[in-house]
Amino acid sequence: MSNKKNHETIWINCLNVIKDNVSLQSFKTWFEPIVPIKLKDKVLTIQVPSHFFYEWLEEHYIDLLKKVIKKEIGTEAKLEYSIVMDRNSSNKKTPYTVNLPTNDKKSLSNSPVSMPLNNNDENPIKNPFIIPGLKKVSVDSNLNPTYSFDNFVEGDCNRLARSAGYAVANKPGGTAFNPLLIYGGVGLGKTHLAHAIGIGIKNQFPNKTVLYVSAEMFTRQFVDSIKNNTTNDFVNFYKLMDVLIVDDVQFFAGKEKTQDAFFYIFNHLHQSGKQIVLTSDKPPVEMKGVEQRLLSRFKWGLSADVQAPGLETRIAILQKKIYGNGLELPEDVLEYLAYSINTNIREMEGALTSLIAQATLNKKAINIELAKKMIDKFVKNTAREISMDYIHKIVCDYFNLPIELLKSKTRKREVVQARQIAMFFAKKMTKWSLASIGAQCGGKDHATVLHACRTVNNLAETDKQFKGYLDDLEKKLAVN
Repeated sequence: MSNKKNHETIWINCLNVIKDNVSLQSFKTWFEPIVPIKLKDKVLTIQVPSHFFYEWLEEHYIDLLKKVIKKEIGTEAKLEYSIVMDRNSSNKKTPYTVNLPTNDKKSLSNSPVSMPLNNNDENPIKNPFIIPGLKKVSVDSNLNPTYSFDNFVEGDCNRLARSAGYAVANKPGGTAFNPLLIYGGVGLGKTHLAHAIGIGIKNQFPNKTVLYVSAEMFTRQFVDSIKNNTTNDFVNFYKLMDVLIVDDVQFFAGKEKTQDAFFYIFNHLHQSGKQIVLTSDKPPVEMKGVEQRLLSRFKWGLSADVQAPGLETRIAILQKKIYGNGLELPEDVLEYLAYSINTNIREMEGALTSLIAQATLNKKAINIELAKKMIDKFVKNTAREISMDYIHKIVCDYFNLPIELLKSKTRKREVVQARQIAMFFAKKMTKWSLASIGAQCGGKDHATVLHACRTVNNLAETDKQFKGYLDDLEKKLAVN
């Protein structure tokens, strides 16, 4: 009696751990039907309903079973299956037990052994996504070939994410970056990088099954599977992936059933050494409405952010785009675009495309005037607030000064005057506070900015040459 209690208690303890590592549906389907039979000489015998059931456990949960049983029994623990089979084809079923021979007992450190099917066994459950005799399925990866590493511009804003993505592409499932979660704001290159990883893997490992899917599409597919009573097929299909790339996982927020399904798929893929790549608009700690157990798994690998690109990176992105399309644009036009749109790569590239289209359709030359008009319409009212970087550039170009000198502490007369003019236009053309304007002009305070604006106004009234400088600069900075 004590022995019976012992093996049952051990199995209950195992189930308590297993329940935290699989979805509720998976637990009910694959673990609740198991009956512990006996424990002898550190060999735990469990009874499972069918041979198919046994194979499924061996293929999908052996690592989990290893951990929990070794934890309860010890490192020398072994597992033995007792399989209930149906011996006759009539409606009346007569179950009987088949024990694995002693020399075939499942050592938890060994790979699974194969058991032959009895010719009279009940037909096993069939997975419609699997062709008998084949382990792979033909899957359209949904990857965009234009989003490759070759046309992904690296900068300080994305270097960590890009480096980690490249490492994953070269060794999927074999790095510490699993899962790799790439997060950041809209239009900063997360989706581009996710596709680039998938493309890199397909190029180097053509036999691997890679799938890119948005979280929204995953959710729609899951809902359809519930309607059509094909949830198992849905889950089994995703478990066949060697590399799963899910875009915008924050979309799972509040969708508990979808999160359960994804949790189960995630665990299976991760335990099988398959690569998972995720993107999100925020890091795991800031995701609301996502279950804690799922968030904890997002943190298992590496979370790498992509930030708004700096000026040099923005210019490089635009240059890469026009060269890739065999086009040439004046440098001042590219610089104006890069200065004017400084928070969103997608919007900046869209502005460039619109500019080229407008010039082509209207048979106009692409120049700075056309760029200013187009930017004003494309970015609507936001383009009217010109960037501080652009003001600094125009002023420094006009007086032939390096921007670094403008932002330095030097008190040279010509530099001080250029700095005061830059402050004047920043106050006039932007919504930046006086303190922010001063901070970007050599670390000055708000009082210095006020003094600079008064000085520029006074000089404009008394010095015609200086007034001419202001008029010229205002034309160059005009966005109307």
